[in-house]
Amino acid sequence: MRFNVLGLTEEIEHVYTALVEHPRCTASELAETCELSPAGAGRLLSVLVKEGLATRTTGRPPRFSATAPDVAVTALIDEQQHRLDEARSLVHQLMETYREAARIAHPEMAVELLTEHDDISSAVGRLTADARHQLRAFDRPPYVDRPGSGLDRQIERQRHGVAHRVIYDREAVAWPGRMHNDIAPSIRAGEKARVRPELPLKLVISDSQAAIIPFSLAVGGQSAAYLIHQSPMLVALESLFEAEWERAVALPHAGEPPADNVTQQPGAVPVQPDPDTRSLLALLASGLTDAAIARSQGWSERTTQRRIHRLMSELGASTRFQASLTAARRGWL
Repeated sequence: MRFNVLGLTEEIEHVYTALVEHPRCTASELAETCELSPAGAGRLLSVLVKEGLATRTTGRPPRFSATAPDVAVTALIDEQQHRLDEARSLVHQLMETYREAARIAHPEMAVELLTEHDDISSAVGRLTADARHQLRAFDRPPYVDRPGSGLDRQIERQRHGVAHRVIYDREAVAWPGRMHNDIAPSIRAGEKARVRPELPLKLVISDSQAAIIPFSLAVGGQSAAYLIHQSPMLVALESLFEAEWERAVALPHAGEPPADNVTQQPGAVPVQPDPDTRSLLALLASGLTDAAIARSQGWSERTTQRRIHRLMSELGASTRFQASLTAARRGWL
């Protein structure tokens, strides 16, 4: 018996199989083939017709033929799958209610302390894989895994509509090769990236369902982490992210179009600065040192200093802050 998972009885399967082998037969002929009474065969044929597994002619006596198995049975499988999906969705809803009730009854369940590297990695994997709408993150050293090791998975999530908003600490941007090998490709794939001189912690927020933060940023602090479920603490972390997002500077990338079309003034920086200039402005505004900018962009320190001085001169700025302010007024940041 193989069709019982589709809600069909053994008798129905037997009659349908016989009908596949003997098309255009009458109820009497089918009864004889299946060793059933004519009334029993007629009842089962009516069920087959109702379920879309057979068709009936209008002549006398009516003759029955099996609907093509790849059409009829696949339709039943799809219907059953739809019911399973509905049941699975109900389970998810009930689990959320169950967890919420458990957290209210036991507030300590709002936060889980993870003390094993595998548990932390698994938790981060679940958070990112379960996201359906957006992932928000603070990215800063130290790192347990190589930065950019999850780039392919992130790009795949973004293709499926999961928005990524990431705030990078300036040390993350200055990490050798990080900008070109990880951050810029992420932005080109749809990530919204900004940079801050310093972030208070590392953080990943999945939708508004859960977040994870390390126990400490000190040496050895990455070996423990807090997994935070829906609670006032999660709301506070979301608010912290949004506040830092508002203060952060947008991080451009190679190939991004310029931000404005203001008429160029004589002696000014071109109205449409090249991607390297826009990246340099963003890194200056985020407070990176010359050495950090050089590492980030793959330039020598001497080249970096020369570009900064030339940019400041063209902007008519005597300080980095003044250069960033002038660029922001022109809409380049």
